[in-house]
Amino acid sequence: MKVRFLSALAARCAQPHLAIGMALVAISMNAFAVLGGSEASVQADRTHMQASLKITPKSAYTVHELTLPSGTIVREYAANGTVFAVAWEGPWPPDLEQLMGSYFQTYHEAVLARSGNNRGRKPVNIELPGLVARMGGHPRFFKGHAYVPEQMPQGVKEEEIR
Repeated sequence: MKVRFLSALAARCAQPHLAIGMALVAISMNAFAVLGGSEASVQADRTHMQASLKITPKSAYTVHELTLPSGTIVREYAANGTVFAVAWEGPWPPDLEQLMGSYFQTYHEAVLARSGNNRGRKPVNIELPGLVARMGGHPRFFKGHAYVPEQMPQGVKEEEIR
C-alpha cells in the first residue's frame, strides 16, 4: 500500500526524482533488526514496538531485550554486528514477519507444510538447514525462538536462546 501511494505521488509530482528519493527513504525506515540483519537496527525495533530496551553483553554475543507494552518480551541475540537469533515470550506473540525478516517465508512455508487440520494448535518445531524455529503456547502465554545455525557463534548452544 505504501509503495502504491508513493508511486502515485511520483507520477503526479513535477520532480519525479525527488518523489523517488522520498520513497526510498520511507521504505528504508522500515529496516528493523531482523534475523540475519544488522545489530545496529535494534533501536528501530525499540521505536517501532514502543518497547523499553535492556542490553546485556555476554562473552560471545549481546542480548537486546525489548519489553513491549503488551508485556511480551523480545530478545535479539547479536554477534559480530549481526542478529543470529530471536526469542520471545509473553501474552501475545510479536510480529514474526518483522523479527524473522527474509527467513519468515521459509518459516511460513514449513508451518503450512505440516500435516493435519489442527496445525495452528500444535507447537511449532522446524529444523531446516538454514533455520531452526520453535514456538508454542496459548493465549496469554506464548514462547518461542528462531535462529540461523550457520550464524551462531562458536560454543553457543540452542538452550541459551530463550
